[in-house]
Amino acid sequence: MPTVNAFAATSASGPLSRTTIERRDVGTKDVLIEIAYSGICHSDIHTVRGEWGDITYPQVVGHEIVGTVTEVGSEVTLHKVGDRVGVGCMVNSCRECENCIAGEEQYCLNGNTGTYASVDRDGTITQGGYSTHIVVVEDFVLRVPEAIPFEKAAPLLCAGITTYSPLAHWKVGPGSRVAVVGMGGLGHMAVKIAHAMGAEVTVLSQSLSKQEDGLRLGADHYYATSDPATFDKLKNTFDLIVNSVSAKIDINAYLSLLRLDGTLVSVGAPPEPLPVQVFSLFGNRRSFAGSGIGSIRETQEMLDFCAEHGIAPETELVAADYINEAYERVLASDVRYRFVIDAATLA
Repeated sequence: MPTVNAFAATSASGPLSRTTIERRDVGTKDVLIEIAYSGICHSDIHTVRGEWGDITYPQVVGHEIVGTVTEVGSEVTLHKVGDRVGVGCMVNSCRECENCIAGEEQYCLNGNTGTYASVDRDGTITQGGYSTHIVVVEDFVLRVPEAIPFEKAAPLLCAGITTYSPLAHWKVGPGSRVAVVGMGGLGHMAVKIAHAMGAEVTVLSQSLSKQEDGLRLGADHYYATSDPATFDKLKNTFDLIVNSVSAKIDINAYLSLLRLDGTLVSVGAPPEPLPVQVFSLFGNRRSFAGSGIGSIRETQEMLDFCAEHGIAPETELVAADYINEAYERVLASDVRYRFVIDAATLA
């Protein structure tokens, strides 16, 4: 087993620190990737701090990964040495259940294998992208188009697909009225993608502090949710609301903004429940939904869509030794809009 450099959490409360981890030997269907960049997702913070349940330490997180193929197994046909590739939030699934057969392996009925903090098929705990190398079965490795700047591509593997998937599922296009709740790592990607799909896009943010950014990135309108007049003005307006925040909000107030047969879909994942009054759903036959990431097929579709439309995340490149400070800035909403770790700084 090769030993590689990494940055890991050793407890729920302590800082992350440098370490080494073992990667499995490259199997016949595996791809060895030399990681170039890894995004910092709010999910990483929730996970290492035990906010989504107990995990096994030490734990290397990171599920927004891009890099270069340096070795392939003897039976690999999808990738070759030198390819620019990406790995997102999952690295395997059962391949046998109804959902996997339907090409929706992110909803594997037996549980997909997460890129980190998940029990792998060999019984080990998966370790993520805050490292120099990773070994992944070829079917869960994505092709990163040349048109996407490599140093900005990593967040597409989570933030990009997490927002693209519901926009595509609910068939957003010209004439659609879409609202994005929150102007952060997920929200800014939802704005860019919905705009590229042809929708009329509105940002609903706690304040107007990021209004200039929102309009620059493709929003047509921008409102502060701290102003009660916003909810009166926008009642019965939207076909789809994408809630990207990982904090508790008044879902019933946002449901009132949906027009007939509108849907509010949550892609942010706060640790506490979001109570819904059923009467909020009765009016306009509204729906409240959730959406996970996306399938491998859909993730590749998203990458190709972003390449075609010139879409890339807004990022801030940091060294590995800055990760703990970056976490605090994420929690303070002090990043525009995604931190990306330069994996060369782990060498």
